[in-house]
Amino acid sequence: MPIPLKDFRVKKGQKIDLHQWSTLVKPFYHSTNDFQDILAKYIDQMRRLQNILYAHNKYALLLIFQAMDAAGKDSAIKHVMSGVNPQGCQVFSFKHPSTEELEHDFLWRTTRCLPERGRIGIFNRSYYEEVLVVRVHPEILKAQNIPDDAVAQKSVWQQRYHSIVDLEGHLHRNGTRILKFFLHISKEEQRQRFLTRLDDPSKNWKFSGADIQERGFWKDYMKAYAQCLENTSTDASPWHVVPADDKHNAQLIISQAIIEALTALHMDYPKMSREQRKEIDIIRRQLNGERTK
Repeated sequence: MPIPLKDFRVKKGQKIDLHQWSTLVKPFYHSTNDFQDILAKYIDQMRRLQNILYAHNKYALLLIFQAMDAAGKDSAIKHVMSGVNPQGCQVFSFKHPSTEELEHDFLWRTTRCLPERGRIGIFNRSYYEEVLVVRVHPEILKAQNIPDDAVAQKSVWQQRYHSIVDLEGHLHRNGTRILKFFLHISKEEQRQRFLTRLDDPSKNWKFSGADIQERGFWKDYMKAYAQCLENTSTDASPWHVVPADDKHNAQLIISQAIIEALTALHMDYPKMSREQRKEIDIIRRQLNGERTK
């Protein structure tokens, strides 16, 4: 049964109160084995569609993942994209900007990493950090070497929303389709996952005191995310608020959204011209002739 993606999609201009968006919904699977079977079928579909995307070579797909810590971005990327051809997929994780990146506008470092036609690009965090983390910690603006009057303006965030929407509109017009996923986790679920991570030697290495410090700004982040979603979700490049307390459910929602986006492109393998077919016939005869020698 198809997942009702419209229930998780933010409409253009929609006012957002994240308290009204659930972090946990009824599972779209019956058991762990059922989940694995459904995900495997989705991965097979994605693999087939990725092959066509690559051969068609007119579109690119950009997947953007944003979330609070421990919401499952890494595991979603790992499991959902496990079956795609790595030659046609590019993954970039964006953390603190470098000195070189701070010498450019806030979109520069991510724009350099956009996927080529025929490929799928994945941003694990993205230019949206500039209206999320930077909004929660506005002192970061001072390190970005932008004009003082721009920092002082109350409209700086609206200006950044406009820049992002303009960029995504430009990309859409030129063949890049963008899907944006906000993995919506509850504060209690994050607490439980932090505790599990602390007890797991394979995961506790990536835990730091900064994670706890950021947790202290939870309300500020929820406000920043809400305003970001309502200002940057468009018909062409929508945000999906994915309930993330159940990682399996989140991965199925993300998988179906990707499949629907690729299917909607109505792509096909390139058709050969008459001259190309003649050339193939000649090559086939040559190869068949080698077998008789």
